[in-house]
Amino acid sequence: MEKRSLSQMCADEIMPDYVPEIAPDIREEVMTILRQIERDHDVDILFAVESGSRAWGFPSPDSDYDVRFIYRHRLDWYLSLKPGRDVIELPISDDLDVNGWDLRKALNLLTKPNPTLMEWLVSPVRYLWREEADELAAFARQIEAGLSCQLHYLNLGRNSWRRAIREDGSTHYKRLFYALRPAMALRWMRLHEHDQPPMNFQALCQGCDLPASVLEPIRELLHLKSRSREQQGGPSIPAVNELIEAEFAHAEAMTLPRPGTDVHEQAEELFQEMIWKR
Repeated sequence: MEKRSLSQMCADEIMPDYVPEIAPDIREEVMTILRQIERDHDVDILFAVESGSRAWGFPSPDSDYDVRFIYRHRLDWYLSLKPGRDVIELPISDDLDVNGWDLRKALNLLTKPNPTLMEWLVSPVRYLWREEADELAAFARQIEAGLSCQLHYLNLGRNSWRRAIREDGSTHYKRLFYALRPAMALRWMRLHEHDQPPMNFQALCQGCDLPASVLEPIRELLHLKSRSREQQGGPSIPAVNELIEAEFAHAEAMTLPRPGTDVHEQAEELFQEMIWKR
């Protein structure tokens, strides 16, 4: 049996697992939209998942549904001299934000690697998931989280952190979590030998060896955000602020190496295999 440290057991107790819930009517609406996209654009959607705060683990009652997908065209689309548009974006309607990337674009991004796409492949909320998605996820698991992931989370976190503290000293909850999650992802990569960080914020907290003095206020913040509207805020919490600043400083001082394994050849083979399937 795997032994767990005292700090890990403390983290699990203070920060329970998050189970996302998507109402049946929302799922039905999303699936209707996805089927219409396949008809309108003559594509196969390989997978569609929830991204954003509902998948990350800190939604507000009025959070949008951020639906992201990867799709595949017919073979002849890839044989044209003139490259076609490689994204499908729908206008934001009500609470639904739906857009996706072409398979070739996705595989090229994975070779960098692209943390956003790597997160989609481990999202806890799946709307549609085909056999090819399992192959993409297996490929992504072989990729190290190196320099490009570090820079992504650092830039994402810093940009949100600059706007999280208001002029009166209070904290904007949404922007705070948009800074705190990247800070925790950087901590995960530092403590876990550059492994890909979990998408879920609670899992990040459980695996980052945080003391109870920090976990407790984070848990309280999660409770507040789950009952607050998107633009709501409250008093600044020094322990959380110090954690964010410390992790950004660590990342700026310790540049991670680029991934040591070149996966371009594997990506090319996977791409050829998938486009011939249609």
